[in-house]
Amino acid sequence: MKPVSITHIKRELHHLSKDELMTILLRVGKYKVENKELLTYLLFEESNEDGYVDAIKEYIDAEFDGMKQQHYYYIKKSTRKILRMVKKYVKFSKKPETEAALLIHFCRRLQHIDPNRTSSVLGNMFYRQMELAKKTVSKMHEDLQYDYTLEIEDITAGE
Repeated sequence: MKPVSITHIKRELHHLSKDELMTILLRVGKYKVENKELLTYLLFEESNEDGYVDAIKEYIDAEFDGMKQQHYYYIKKSTRKILRMVKKYVKFSKKPETEAALLIHFCRRLQHIDPNRTSSVLGNMFYRQMELAKKTVSKMHEDLQYDYTLEIEDITAGE
């Protein structure tokens, strides 16, 4: 079965009652964890973006603190997992300020991993995310650009 376009779905949703919409949303949230996470963000977190960013930063810190650092393989795997989760949470928000703040925080924590970025994989991951953060910052208002640029310079100076 081929899914219909978003425009067609939007037109159909206009014809549904409030109860029918609630039923559909609950069914969508029931089948995938990511759908449920998106609904949670839209219903509870979207109005408090700063709290959302702080919660994700705490998650990033907890994951980096709990990372197994005995073998380089586990470090790479754990770091990729953390980055995947950060990207997912950024995708929910769609706000450049959130994306920049989370990427900068991720890079700051990645910078302090024990075998540092001497490996090409972690080094490339660090530089790609820093470039993405710079690109995101360039799309913001000038005042915010200045603040985030200072943070980025602070991280790159600490290399």
